[in-house]
Amino acid sequence: MLSLSRRWLRITPAVCRFASSHAHSPSDSKNARIMRILEKRIEERKRLSSELSHDMSSSADIIRLKQLKESEPLQAAWDEYTRTRQLLDETTALFEDSDEAMRALALEEHQSLSTSLTSLISSHIPSLLIPPSPTTHLSAMLELKSGVGGSESSLFLADLMRMYLRLANSRRWHTSVVSQNENEGGGIKDALVEVKGDGAYEALRWESGVHRVQRVPATEASGRVHTSTVAVIVLPLVEETDSADALFSMDDVKIEVMRARGAGGQHVNKTESAVRLTHIPTGITVSMQDERSQHQNKRRAFTVLRSRLMDLKISREIAERRATRQSLVRTADRSEKIRTYNYAQERVTDHRIGLTLKNLSSVLEGDGLQDFIDALQKDHAESVLEDMLSAE
Repeated sequence: MLSLSRRWLRITPAVCRFASSHAHSPSDSKNARIMRILEKRIEERKRLSSELSHDMSSSADIIRLKQLKESEPLQAAWDEYTRTRQLLDETTALFEDSDEAMRALALEEHQSLSTSLTSLISSHIPSLLIPPSPTTHLSAMLELKSGVGGSESSLFLADLMRMYLRLANSRRWHTSVVSQNENEGGGIKDALVEVKGDGAYEALRWESGVHRVQRVPATEASGRVHTSTVAVIVLPLVEETDSADALFSMDDVKIEVMRARGAGGQHVNKTESAVRLTHIPTGITVSMQDERSQHQNKRRAFTVLRSRLMDLKISREIAERRATRQSLVRTADRSEKIRTYNYAQERVTDHRIGLTLKNLSSVLEGDGLQDFIDALQKDHAESVLEDMLSAE
């Protein structure tokens, strides 16, 4: 105990008074606003609990009970916060103790509790305040289209498609290539890929936009670097079982059948298996001819139509919810260059968050891509929290 007393020999009453003044809620205005939001949520939870009837017979009670269950993590965080605050107050009271060793122990404990409280307020509680995404359960549909760069763009599209398939495989999502049109010079001109699994759309939606590649094409004799682009569109995959037809009325859909075009043998030219759907209110059109039967093409076309209409619905909700802040809308802008893949420098840069990884091969293998997805999701969560605090 003597050594501990010597270690803290410089603890003076002035130091103790300074520590005591910082023992309560943080002075940082952002953290203070976070705690005000949490207090409101806890008060709302108390109100819901008080409105529950004893017999739990009404549908309103069932809804309240569900809301109470969902808010249990917030209550646990609030309990931990109040408990830590109480311990801080008790520790602060020991700063004026006549025993030097006791004051030293009190200050050491105070520092530990303050660190825990700061972490709780700045990291744990904000993650609980952010509402869960309504699209968490949805699968994804990827549309890839070659852009600037001719055959080199088609080759890069094939690289991107393999990247997404590898990522999906590592996440144990089920993938299906619905359609792809190959380029005569190699590569793929456009492709449609289904990725089924919980969290697929939530993760992949950040891939929507223009992907740019800078590299020397295999056919370039002079070694000059070419720049090519591929547009990626990520749609929420909506199945018939998801009550998706609430998205449209069949009266609003014009259905046309025709003979398929392109390679495929005599069958292609003899039967009207190709299908084109037009959603009259929005003007969205979907054509499908890759399956052999009209029925299969129609089913595929309606799946794509549902996904595009759901995507339109989500985009409108985002625009309404974030009318004054455009960051999320910008990240999902399909006309904007979102990422550059530079082969000469072995780097990949995401322009939305300024993140660069100098391991291009890892990104194309799917592992490094997950780092970008995690960073984008974190950036989005911080943006949502900022909106909540701005409204506070």
